Amino acid sequence: QVQLVESGGGLVQAGGSLRLACAASGLTFSTYAMGWFRQAPGKEREFVAGIMWNRGSIYYADSVKGRFTISRDNAMNTVFLQMNSLKPEDTAVYYCAADRGFRKFYSDSDAYTRAMYFWGKGTLVTVSS
Repeated sequence: QVQLVESGGGLVQAGGSLRLACAASGLTFSTYAMGWFRQAPGKEREFVAGIMWNRGSIYYADSVKGRFTISRDNAMNTVFLQMNSLKPEDTAVYYCAADRGFRKFYSDSDAYTRAMYFWGKGTLVTVSS
């Protein structure tokens, strides 16, 4: 059974940083593409960042480019999201997601989003102004 467990959320002032982590179990982690998504109050869930199983391609939403960094440690079965220069509009529940594995490749963030299959329960990030 695949499980994704996020951690690292919290309250931070604008301009601050947080590092989210997502621990995966029940899967051969190194063969899965991983991603981070977020959902702000009253809004739809949106793509934030994605990383291929082999780290070969990384995608970011335009709203976080230059501020957020996604990475993965296949030995630890963990994907990270380093968030710097946080803004109040980054306030949201952040979700970790995984595709179905099989070392798939995706051409862009839209394809990536459609492929996500397993989801964590989320961690809340609140950025105060």
